[in-house]
Amino acid sequence: MKFAIDDKIPYIRGVLEPFADVEYIPGSEISRINLLNVDGLIIRTRTRCDRHLLEGTPVKFIATATIGFDHIDTEYCQKAGIQWTNAPGCNAESVNQYIASALSHWSVIRNIPLANQTIGIIGVGNVGSKVARTAKILGLKVLLNDPPRARKEGPKGFVKLEQILEKADIISLHVPLYQGGIDKTYHLADNEFINKWKNPSLFINTCRGEVMDTSAVKKKLVDGKIKDCIIDCWENEPEIDAGLLDKCLIGTPHIAGYSRDGKANGTAQCVQAISRQFNLGPESWYPGEIEQPHFPNILLYGDSMDQERVIYSAIQSTYAIQHDDEALRSTPDSFEKLRGDYPVRREFKAFTIKGMNISHFAEEKLRQLGFKVKN
Repeated sequence: MKFAIDDKIPYIRGVLEPFADVEYIPGSEISRINLLNVDGLIIRTRTRCDRHLLEGTPVKFIATATIGFDHIDTEYCQKAGIQWTNAPGCNAESVNQYIASALSHWSVIRNIPLANQTIGIIGVGNVGSKVARTAKILGLKVLLNDPPRARKEGPKGFVKLEQILEKADIISLHVPLYQGGIDKTYHLADNEFINKWKNPSLFINTCRGEVMDTSAVKKKLVDGKIKDCIIDCWENEPEIDAGLLDKCLIGTPHIAGYSRDGKANGTAQCVQAISRQFNLGPESWYPGEIEQPHFPNILLYGDSMDQERVIYSAIQSTYAIQHDDEALRSTPDSFEKLRGDYPVRREFKAFTIKGMNISHFAEEKLRQLGFKVKN
């Protein structure tokens, strides 16, 4: 038995070697030649699994260490008898941390209190649900749009897209990529979408680049129709649009879900899935040790800033989104290298707040976000 594994998937080396031959290959370089004697694949989004790659190979199972699976031709796999799985929710908390950093950074830079804003969250799955909770903790009014869930669960708690475009100051996209059908999301954010948006203060995309029409978003930024834009996912990655990056408030190289916690979750889900598929044994495996933050203790002094800034400071101490923006702007051609060599980032739960004169209000908010707090 043999497995081929994307060489950027962390924590996995040595785990499956007791059960199979394992070859580690850069994800964008995995080819049919590599797969002529391979039974299982563990990949990321950079490997397009379709007829061109898979036909004529013995591959029986594909696991992707990602939430999204639009890089897998599921229709072909079904016809070919190839089983596949993704890692739903693996990096949801990581994307949530990214959004929290994005919102707090924007609030400070633009001097706009979040409590005065309404956010429309389009797509309320594992990620969108967490973002909605965090937005409420930060004081935003929250509108939720998710047509598939509304059809299945009923309309209570959800609003139509038109209501979000009418009332939201901020829109954050958290949808899967569907090229067609009733729930088509390809170029969801197009000219018509933006023209109908009444108060476009901040547009955020952390799901898939193709859910936004790059030309439309860029033009509306140039025209001032959209005031600010924070983009992590781009069309045509890694060949991103330099003009859009130039106009964004924040641009990052598709790393919103790249916390070490999220990566560990994705790897674990893949190892467990391939173990079940081939009856290998380690069906409850999880990485034994995840790198600790460089500075796990955050010191905050509540008497030197208002309590809203205390919360923002804590968020930024775990992840300052502007650093990833600066790295991409300085070397936009290094998009893939910035992803592949991404530094250690841990989620809120890995940090302890040690504060002085922090209000009970701020302390409770920090606990709700996932921090440990010692005041």
